[in-house]
Amino acid sequence: MSSHPSDPNVRTPSDPGRLPMTLPLLMEKKRLGEPIVMVTAYDYPSARAAEAGGVDLVLVGDSAATTVLGYSATTPVVLEDMLVLARAVRRGLHTPLLIGDLPFGSYEVSDEQAITTAMRMVKEAGCEAVKLEGGGASSVSRARAIVGAGIPVMGHVGLTPQTSTALGGWKAQGRSAAAAAKIAAEALALQEAGCFALVFEAIPSAVTDELMGLLEIPVIGIGAGAGTDGQVLVFHDLLGIRDGLGARFVKRYANLQQEMNDGVAAYAEDVRGRRYPGPEHTYSIDAGELAELHELLHLA
Repeated sequence: MSSHPSDPNVRTPSDPGRLPMTLPLLMEKKRLGEPIVMVTAYDYPSARAAEAGGVDLVLVGDSAATTVLGYSATTPVVLEDMLVLARAVRRGLHTPLLIGDLPFGSYEVSDEQAITTAMRMVKEAGCEAVKLEGGGASSVSRARAIVGAGIPVMGHVGLTPQTSTALGGWKAQGRSAAAAAKIAAEALALQEAGCFALVFEAIPSAVTDELMGLLEIPVIGIGAGAGTDGQVLVFHDLLGIRDGLGARFVKRYANLQQEMNDGVAAYAEDVRGRRYPGPEHTYSIDAGELAELHELLHLA
């Protein structure tokens, strides 16, 4: 993959067999039944890993609040934080479609605020789409306004972390017929508002299966079973760059946190034992130059 020499946000493929992901290509994958792969990323190294892994969609998620910024919830992260992280991801990403999460408090006040926030994610960070949470009347209005301004929107229903307190905590949603019907209504309303895709989070798989036939746009699941068009996991969850086991739906593909801990501990032990740096880690100087330096220092 190479970038246009005058604009790093213009993406041109170096491998003709792997084109940059676009919204029409995404719909084609749904039509063909090809699973869609999505992952979060928060900086240049995680973006490079996503690129190398060949994923389709990358979300700069507000989960950065808990994964990289040290907060206990997603709500404290602000738009300026997200812009910094998204710009770093943009610099490391070429083929996947880049989606920026709209953080809590940056779009709820009005349609105008939502459009302004979405435009900043596109103009200042190079995102190609944005994501917002919730399927109530307010979120649907915001989604419709942003789409009307020419920016693609991904919706998000089920467990919505930004409003998890109102939902009774971090737990599965749609476990009663009435609750599942509410999720269905929200998903359909977001689709009607023009969303190009939806995230289903923490929804019983049987409910997901019931809803999939109602939707024409791609659905990406996280804890919503195997019936969705694709799956998303948080970068730090799937690679084990965190303490604890995480949510029920998380599958760990590595345990990098332990490897990082062990690596730093080994380094500290070597420094304290004067085993690092060794001769192979140092630079040399010509003996004559060293002798001249010795004379100069003693003349001073």
